[in-house]
Amino acid sequence: VRLGNENIQAIYESCSRAPIAVVANATSVIGEGHTGSSAHLIDTLLALGINVQKVFAPEHGFRGDLHNGANFEDGTDARTGLPILSLHGKSKKPSAASLADVRMVLFDVQDVGARFYTYLSTLFLVMEAAAENDKVVVVLDRPNPHGHQMAGPMLDPKWKSFVGMLPVPVLHGMTLGEMAQMINGEGWLPNGMQCPLIIIPCQGYAHSDQWYPTIAPSPNLPNAASIALYPSLCPLEPTGASIGRGTDLPFQCMGVPGENAGDFAFMPVATPGAAPHPKHENVRCSGRDLTELGTEWTRAASGFDWQLAWECRQRWNSATDDFVRSPSFLAKLTGNESLGQALHENVWPMDFPAQWMDELLSFHAKRQAYLLYPLLRNQ
Repeated sequence: VRLGNENIQAIYESCSRAPIAVVANATSVIGEGHTGSSAHLIDTLLALGINVQKVFAPEHGFRGDLHNGANFEDGTDARTGLPILSLHGKSKKPSAASLADVRMVLFDVQDVGARFYTYLSTLFLVMEAAAENDKVVVVLDRPNPHGHQMAGPMLDPKWKSFVGMLPVPVLHGMTLGEMAQMINGEGWLPNGMQCPLIIIPCQGYAHSDQWYPTIAPSPNLPNAASIALYPSLCPLEPTGASIGRGTDLPFQCMGVPGENAGDFAFMPVATPGAAPHPKHENVRCSGRDLTELGTEWTRAASGFDWQLAWECRQRWNSATDDFVRSPSFLAKLTGNESLGQALHENVWPMDFPAQWMDELLSFHAKRQAYLLYPLLRNQ
């Protein structure tokens, strides 16, 4: 599979004479996953003589070493001297002033295909700002590690937020290039605006491919197993359960404080960059090691199970506080209140996944017009 950022000719032809900004982070590497040489996109663009004016950095920062939710300020890249403007600080959307001296915005970050992973929201806001200011967005497309499946409920507009901005399922099965086309095509930008858009697609990719990045998309997703488990474990964030932040197995284990909640013991500790103050810091927890399940899911046709959250709820024995610590944030993550209600009432609805099916089928039919790659390798 060849990533969009490897098509140097297409990049050069698209923007060689234009002053540009680049949305980039540590994953924005040309040759990522190859055995040969690799180079950061910014260094390559500058070497080609392309007029890069600035870099916009999404959540986790330009170097990808900041923990989830960490706000950061504007700065300067020590290596290139380029201004680094934060899209996860005072503002999550490029300002008109920040776009005034550019004609195009290149977008090249590795997404993981879950609605609540914020790079999709960043793409939407970049497109919105570009549409408002008559700028062109160029998406250097990349595979979606969860591009082989769709799962989870659609977003209820009531719970729209930065961890869920678009009316898509939790796992939408689309690349960011495909999603950018859908944002335009479905008129999701305010007032039906259209963003001038260029997609430089991957080559040799099919949605059914077992493809995982070799560069961690964020500090707590260090490997394929963690990425495979992430959509299923993320709803445990606003609960009393730990999902391994501050351990060697982030998003590869789950548990609650105490000795009797499972056969796997772990203790979250302060981990600079990844988890400076993890939940249950320095407290012994017990639960399940999920690495084997995560590895299995990287090879399977599908892998998604919110019943893991309910399983953790069964292990919760505290009488002093509720398992769900922030019902509103859980609803924002999951898209509606149904999972939070099940956890609160401690009753698992057996037809839970079936509740999503009609909406998933409807979304699948709608997305067909925007897909750039075959769903199956043999198509």
